[in-house]
Amino acid sequence: MITELRRILLAEDNEKDVELTLAALAEHHLANEVVVARDGAEALDYLYCRGTFAMRRAGHPVVILLDLKMPKVDGLQVLRTLKGDAQLKTIPVVILTSSREEKDLVESYNLGVNAYVVKPVGFREFVDAVKQLGAFWAILNEPPPDAGRTAP
Repeated sequence: MITELRRILLAEDNEKDVELTLAALAEHHLANEVVVARDGAEALDYLYCRGTFAMRRAGHPVVILLDLKMPKVDGLQVLRTLKGDAQLKTIPVVILTSSREEKDLVESYNLGVNAYVVKPVGFREFVDAVKQLGAFWAILNEPPPDAGRTAP
């Protein structure tokens, strides 16, 4: 079992949700690094090592926490791109969104999302949900053998 804590990619445009997510993950030491992408285009730039991320450290994140409603490229398009790419499709993706729309839920699973979590409204519930997600995906889940080691 891999005990090394690895990177998490957080694709989220809401600054308050970014701060809460980072605080929850840091409080329990659930990742060595959390990379924040403020929109879908930036998330894709990170994954494909382009733009400001052209010189980033090699390897994929252990999990992507992905909001659906983001500017430039929405979460569903990011998910569609990831799951359609042989080099990226094994990276676990958790939709972390405020959307309770059935069409978003169904489309996310049709595209291959690993989990769909509606953001709790209350502060404590939100922090607890993120801690549980981080603990499962960054520590407990066993990724495929080449996940996290292959650079795009």
